[in-house]
Amino acid sequence: MSGFDDFSAYDGLGLADLVRTGQVRPGEILDAAIARIESLNPRLNAVVHTMYDEARRTIAAGLPKGAFAGVPFMLKDLSALYEGAPTTNGSRLFAGHVADHDSEIIRRYRAAGLVVIGKTNTPEFGLNVTTEPVMHGPARNPWDPGRNAGGSSGGAAAAVASGMVPMAHATDGAGSIRIPAAACGLFGLKPTRARNPPGPDAGEAWSGLKAEHAVTRTVRDSAALLDATNGAQPGDPYRAPPPARPFLDEVGADPGRLRIAFFTAAPGGVPTDRACVAAVEEAAGLCTDLGHAVEEAAPRIDTDDMGLALRVIVAANVRALIDDRARALGRAATRDDVENVTWLIAEEGRAFTAAEYARAVKRMHGIGRKLCEFLEPYDLVLTPTLARPPLPLGALDMMGNDLDGYCAEALAYAPFTAMFNFSGQPAASVPLHWTADGLPVGVQFAARFGDEATLFRLAAQLEQAKPWKDKRPPVWG
Repeated sequence: MSGFDDFSAYDGLGLADLVRTGQVRPGEILDAAIARIESLNPRLNAVVHTMYDEARRTIAAGLPKGAFAGVPFMLKDLSALYEGAPTTNGSRLFAGHVADHDSEIIRRYRAAGLVVIGKTNTPEFGLNVTTEPVMHGPARNPWDPGRNAGGSSGGAAAAVASGMVPMAHATDGAGSIRIPAAACGLFGLKPTRARNPPGPDAGEAWSGLKAEHAVTRTVRDSAALLDATNGAQPGDPYRAPPPARPFLDEVGADPGRLRIAFFTAAPGGVPTDRACVAAVEEAAGLCTDLGHAVEEAAPRIDTDDMGLALRVIVAANVRALIDDRARALGRAATRDDVENVTWLIAEEGRAFTAAEYARAVKRMHGIGRKLCEFLEPYDLVLTPTLARPPLPLGALDMMGNDLDGYCAEALAYAPFTAMFNFSGQPAASVPLHWTADGLPVGVQFAARFGDEATLFRLAAQLEQAKPWKDKRPPVWG
């Protein structure tokens, strides 16, 4: 496909090492990535905007000596602003919107030497647990293009899983890093609340529910990228506890004998598919074989409270986003500007009162405290990431008019992830299981607040014991 045919065999740090030692030039790596995007994207629709000329200018200007100098990277078309590039948020309402400045996390990506080559597909405003926006069409799963790639970072996951790039930016407000990582057979870490900066345009997103990081093929790429981006920006309202040492140092470090709780029954009583249960049982067995203490235990969570709080907080933020965009356009937003479910959520945002919003935030914090208390006797908790293997495309339709039905279907697919957005705890989906027909099924590990270190240590141990990096989907670069 290009003069550097081994491109997809390397992770991000591996590519950076080739550049650093002079074995491959950044331009060769860029050409290899472009060749794969052009070949694979017509089948996957993972990338909605290419930035090839910008990437060539970045290389020509000289790359900083960061950990990922010369490594191609993609941004989710949501939240992170890159000056001069469009950010549509997966919505027709934002057609033509071009960022006039960089988000802080983009500045840190630049300093790390990453070469941004495109924007990835996302559902409208990140509101779906699959990625099938009206504006751009569906992102398809490289393991089965008739199935969804997860959401809301589905385009990012499809791009990485197919070998277009070794890692890609992702965001997570209720599971949107971990869900697509599970659906596409990747490692996906949601970091601790406020670990990465949301500025300069916000001090927090979705009242602190949302975090930014990436989907990657290797644990070490995730750790090294978090080293490059973590830390508060001046003006942030709060910050995560500082790490004791670089996260990359945790990869390969002895995790010791960890105490791990596990459960497979979904909060709210929705059924968990046998494949997802089997994935957790196998992971628990592997952890036991590695010398960890594993026992079955589950937190008590009022899922009605959690669902209502999530609905109020998301609706308030969607309403504000639509109103702000309408103000910038100089006209009122209409139902035709957005997808039906988005409009219904925004209408709820208009109907909810300020008092209901305050109660929702209080509920969120209360549930978070209960989860943190549950984890006190344990180092980690293990669950399925999803309650089902990747769904067929069209199973979750945001053009319907039944908001309650849509929310119920989304919860039935992804009931395990949002609780750790409520608590702000770090959580990661780890690709340890595939179904008999070749679909990936992730398992989720969550740690105490601020303790990504333990997650990285265990994930690296699992990666060594049961490697996944060289598993190849049918659609591969």
